[in-house]
Amino acid sequence: MSTSRGRRALRRWIPNQHGAWAMLVVPFLAGALLGGFDAWHAVLLPAWLLAYCTAFHGQQYVRLRRVSRNPRAPRRHLAPLAGFGAAFAVCAVPLAVARPWLLLAGLCAAPFFAVNVGYAYRNKERATVNGIAAVVPACGMLLVSYRLGSGTVDSGAWRAAAACFLYFTGTVLHVKTMIRERGSEVFRVASAVYHGLAVVAAVLLEPWLAVPFAVFFLRAVALPARDLRVAVVGAVEVLCSVLLPVFLVCGRLFSG
Repeated sequence: MSTSRGRRALRRWIPNQHGAWAMLVVPFLAGALLGGFDAWHAVLLPAWLLAYCTAFHGQQYVRLRRVSRNPRAPRRHLAPLAGFGAAFAVCAVPLAVARPWLLLAGLCAAPFFAVNVGYAYRNKERATVNGIAAVVPACGMLLVSYRLGSGTVDSGAWRAAAACFLYFTGTVLHVKTMIRERGSEVFRVASAVYHGLAVVAAVLLEPWLAVPFAVFFLRAVALPARDLRVAVVGAVEVLCSVLLPVFLVCGRLFSG
């Protein structure tokens, strides 16, 4: 019985946005691999994930305060909000002291967080624009992670961050096409056109990025015609999320 209650409590605390975890971790790891690992990466990663969990519960509290008739619903997010927020502060304070430039990175992410809060308040978290707004700081973490290891941000880091943005923006469209907008011709065409243009943009960034982005384009064109379970859609996205950093890192090694 206690184990069951513990699992329920864990589900209430851990954000259920499964696709967000790849978007949080992949740019971070790509930046660390490309820029070099530093001991502070071991603090930055949990701080980054805790920041997301804190933001998630804050947004849910704002949303439910407005739309729920049950006063207990928003209050359920207060304990996770406080817990994750305190844990984030424990990680963030020494990071800010050791690397003050991280405060500027946080300020750069603030406008996009404000957009997410605004959509949460209007109960439109699933809006495409809101999803893309969340992609920007997530991919910006590649630059942060890169600088933490290398001490600077060069053109290669910007190109890698741009590649991540191209990919994860595509996932917003593709996953909507496969799940919430299944059967929508508008979304299907928009996703296919976007992924086709993303191949061109990726080649302009680095020629060898044509390979993974061609794969992303094929999955965006072929999969909407198939009746796939959500779990299968998620598994495909996990594989694609792994493919991108592999090519980013291997491409840097071979071109360098």
